[in-house]
Amino acid sequence: MARPGSGLLVPKNGVGYPPQNLARVVVWEWLNEHGRWRPYSAAVCHHIENVLKGDARGSVVLGQVDAQLSPYIIDLQSMHQFRQDTGTMRPVQRNFYEPSSAPGKGVVWEWENDNGSWTPYDMEICVTIQNAYEKQHPWLDLISLGFCYLIDFNSMSQTNRQSQRKRRLRRRMDLAYPLIMGSIPKSQSWPVGASSGQPCSCQQCILVNSTRAASNAILASQRRKLHTGTAGNSGGTGTHTTVRQSNTFAGTSLWSPTSDSSGTNNNNISVGGGQSKAEQVKSPLSSANFHSSPVMPSLSSSHGHHTLTINRQNNLNRPGTQRISMGTTRGAIPPGVPALPVKNLTGSGPVHPALAGLPVCLTRAPKPILHPPPINKSDMKPVPGVNGMRRKTKKKHLKRGKNPEDVVRRYTEKIKVVQDEDCTICMERLVMSSGYEGVLQQKGIKPELVGKLGKCGHMYHLLCLVAMYNNGNKDGSLQCPTCKTIYGEKTGTQPPGKMEYHVIPHSLPGYSDSKTIRIVYGIPAGIQTNEHPNPGKKFSARGFPRHCYLPDNEKGRKVLKLLIMAWDRRLIFTIGTSSTTGESDTVVWNEIHHKTEFGSNLTGHGYPDPNYLDNVLTELSAQGVGEDNLKD
Repeated sequence: MARPGSGLLVPKNGVGYPPQNLARVVVWEWLNEHGRWRPYSAAVCHHIENVLKGDARGSVVLGQVDAQLSPYIIDLQSMHQFRQDTGTMRPVQRNFYEPSSAPGKGVVWEWENDNGSWTPYDMEICVTIQNAYEKQHPWLDLISLGFCYLIDFNSMSQTNRQSQRKRRLRRRMDLAYPLIMGSIPKSQSWPVGASSGQPCSCQQCILVNSTRAASNAILASQRRKLHTGTAGNSGGTGTHTTVRQSNTFAGTSLWSPTSDSSGTNNNNISVGGGQSKAEQVKSPLSSANFHSSPVMPSLSSSHGHHTLTINRQNNLNRPGTQRISMGTTRGAIPPGVPALPVKNLTGSGPVHPALAGLPVCLTRAPKPILHPPPINKSDMKPVPGVNGMRRKTKKKHLKRGKNPEDVVRRYTEKIKVVQDEDCTICMERLVMSSGYEGVLQQKGIKPELVGKLGKCGHMYHLLCLVAMYNNGNKDGSLQCPTCKTIYGEKTGTQPPGKMEYHVIPHSLPGYSDSKTIRIVYGIPAGIQTNEHPNPGKKFSARGFPRHCYLPDNEKGRKVLKLLIMAWDRRLIFTIGTSSTTGESDTVVWNEIHHKTEFGSNLTGHGYPDPNYLDNVLTELSAQGVGEDNLKD
C-alpha cells in the first residue's frame, strides 16, 4: 500500500532553505521533563502569534485564552514558560508544519486514558497518523518514532506490542493552527546567554540534550565523508541510508540532494517510509529508556535494496530538516534485536551505532538495575543524624494562610511614585490600572495601587499579586514571578502518604566507600480536594511504592534532611498529567529529581552522577527548601 520511496521526500534543487514565499503552519510547543515537545492547542497558538506580532520580546498570559492555563506565562525573549504558583520554568519553541498537515487542517488525534478522558498525541505523531489515515492504510506501526504501539484504523484502536493492551483512539476536528507566509525564522528553542537561562543540568535531561548534539555532529562528519569518498556509490546495490538532523541545537542547516530508492509490491507501511515487510529495530534511545521520543530506525528491504530510514512521513514539517545519503554494505539487523548503546566521541551520551557508522552489536541490551539485593529488616539502620525512619502526612491538610489581601500586604509596601514600566503579571503599564480591573474585585485594594516586594524590590499592581495568589496554592506564601524569590513558607498539594528512609549495607556506583540511603515513598489513590485540578474526582497513584537512593555521606544526609522538609511541606509530589504515559489526574513528581535506579544509570535516573547532589540542592532551594532551613 505504501508508495515506492514514500519516506524520501527530499527537494531536488539542493537549495539551502525552502522557497521564501512558502506558507507554513505554526505550532508552539513546550518541553516536558522527559525531553518531549508537547503542543499547545490551536487557540493558544493563535493567541501567542497575535502577541508576537505586537511585541516579539513581550510576555504571553495563557490564561487569557484558556482558563486551565491561567498560572502560565510565556516570556518571548527567553522562550520559556513560567508557572506563577510554583516557579517552574520550561523551554518553549515555535515549530513549523505544512499547511496540508494535520495542524493545518485542524485535525487532532487522541487516545483514551485510564480515566476515560482523551489525551492528544505529540504533534509529529499526530501528523504521521493523519498522513497514513489519508492514504487509507489499514494500520500504522509507531515503533520508528520510539513507541511500541500499533495503530489500527479499522477498529480505531491503539495496541501496545509488549502488553497487548488496547486503547481507543479518535480523530476530531478543531480550530486550524495559525498560518504564516514568507521566510521561516530559525528555531528559537533553548536560548543561550546569561539573560535567557539554561536547560536543566540533571543527568536525565543532559542525556537527551547531549544525544541530539552528538547526533548532529556525527551527521556532519558523515556528510563530509559523502562528498569526499562515497558520492559515487549512491547508486549501487548496497544499503541506502537516509537520516535526519535536528536543528534544536544546530545553527543553520542545509538541504542536500539525495538519490531515490524505489521498489514495488509495497503492501504495508512503516513510519518514516520504506518498502515491503518492514523489519523493526528497537533503539537504545527509545522512550522506555530515556523518557523522550527521539526518532527510531526502521529497516526495510525490497529487490536487493535495504533502506535504513530515520525520518518522518512529512519531511517538510521542520525548516531545519536535512537528508544525506551514503552507500554502505552493512547487513540487515534481525527483527526484535536491540542494539547496545555506544559512547560518542566526547563520551557525553549514547548514540545509535548505525548513526555513528560503527558495527551494530547483535546482543541483548543490558537491563537497568533498579533495586539492591534482598535485605533483611535487621540490616536496615537509621540514618545518622536524622530522627526516626518515617514521616506521614495526614488527611487534614496544612493550615492555610489568611485572606489574599492580608498575604499581599504582609510582603509588599505601597509605592507612591510609580515608575513607567510594565507589570509583568498583567502586562499593563504600572502607571495605568491593573489588567484585572473589572475581572477581580478585592475590598481595600484599588486597581491602580502598586506595591514593591520586600526582598527583591520588584513592583506589581497589588490587584495582580492578589490574582496570582488566588491562582496558586493559597498557603500564605508568595513567589515573585520575575526572580522567583519566595516570601513565607511555600507548601504544595501533595496527597496524603508516607515517606520511609533508612541505611542499607550496599554501595552505589561512584560511592564505593559509602553505604546507601534508601527512601521509600508510598501514596495511595484517592479523591481530589479543592486544592487539586479536579475536586471530587478520583486520582490514581501509579508505581508506588517508589524507591529512591542517596549515598550515605555528609552531603547525602543533608539532601535527605531537605527532602524530609520538602515532604512535610507537601512539595515532592502533586496531582497532574503524567509526561510519560499522558494519563491525567494521577500522582506525578513535582520538579525535584530523584534517583530511582540503584546499580546502573541506563535510564539517566541512576548513578554514577557526580553532579546530582548539587543539582537536587538547587532544585530544593528553588522550592524554598534551602540549606539555611536546616538547624545546626
